[in-house]
This record gives sequence, structure tokens and C-alpha cells, in this order.
Amino acid sequence: MDNEQAPQGTGREAGPRPAGLEPLVLASASPRRAEILRAVGWPFEAAPADVDESREEGEEAVAYVRRLAREKAEAVARRRLFGLVLGADTVVVLDGEVLGKPRDATDARRMLRALGGRWHEVVTGVALVRAESGRCVVGHEQTRVRFGELSEREIDEYVRTGEPADKAGAYAIQGRAALFIEGIEGDSWNVVGLPVRLVYKLARESGGDGPAA
Repeated sequence: MDNEQAPQGTGREAGPRPAGLEPLVLASASPRRAEILRAVGWPFEAAPADVDESREEGEEAVAYVRRLAREKAEAVARRRLFGLVLGADTVVVLDGEVLGKPRDATDARRMLRALGGRWHEVVTGVALVRAESGRCVVGHEQTRVRFGELSEREIDEYVRTGEPADKAGAYAIQGRAALFIEGIEGDSWNVVGLPVRLVYKLARESGGDGPAA
């Protein structure tokens, strides 16, 4: 799943502003989230948040991603006088176990073996915070994904590409892992890293200049 490496440039997007889409401040350095916003023509600038992403003891996946999304958005909003700040966090969940980024190649192989031939869930928390008022709206999206059976050779070859190294669940659906996907139930953008339809709905709830919810 998505990681948070710094994109090239400042993150400020040029071009005409589409009707009904208030510019966002993306509290993330994720290139995938930036690409999704560009794909739908949503104006934004990137301002990565620096927060502790440790999961609290006993914290369930949904509560975890919602809390982190909010903390990221609020951290960036506190540094600004105005603007609608978007925070997001994504995890992979298999049989109740939250799969984070693999510690090393061995851990990546373990995760991929566990995912092979099975359904799992991708859960993303989304938060929008108005810097002017501190008003916050939070939501989450869940998508089911099924991997095909994976051979040890396939797993080894994929791990050697380096793609799993910094991805939650040790895979990137927008990369070579697309070869392993047998089915998706729900929002496919969520699996890439940002459920943009949910962002759109929350932006309307936040009191922006888009159409009323």
C-alpha cells in the first residue's frame, strides 16, 4: 500500500481551478495521493505532517487510521492561517491483524505468503480540518482485495524489485502487485492510497464552496 516519500517540487499544482473543488492542503508527502488528486483535477499543495504513527495498544484498525488522519491534518492546520487541510492514513488488515510496512525482506515475504489466495481489507482514514476554525470532519473507507495464489518464486522476484519495502502490507497495487490481484470489492482508489469520493463528500460537509451535501 501507499507510502509517504517526498514528491518532486513544491507540491503546488498549477492550472485553472475546477468548479466546485476547493483547493486542499495535502498533509502528506505521498506521491500516490498527490497523483490521485491530480487525476481528478483537484487543486492542492503538499505540506507533509510530522506525527508519531505508532499504534496504541489494543487500538483497532479503523480507530487507528481515523485518529492518525485527524492528527496529521490538525498538525498541518496549526501551522496555517487558512485553508482546508487533508490528512489520510492507510493500513492493510488480514484476519484482524494490521499489516504495516515490512521490517525487512524476510518480513515482506511473510506478509505476501499470508496474503496469497485470500481476501484482505484496505482501510483508509480521511480527515479534513479548516485551519481558520479548527473544524474537523473524519471518515473512513474499507475495500476488500483478493490476492491470487503466490509461488515462492513469485514472492522472491517481487521482493527483489524493492517495491514492497515501504508499503503497508508489502505491496503496491499500482505497481507490479497488480499482477497478483484477483478481485476488488469497493473503492479501488482507496487501495491505491486515497478514497477520493469520500474526500469529496467530506469536503462538502466541511462547509466548503462545493455543492451542499
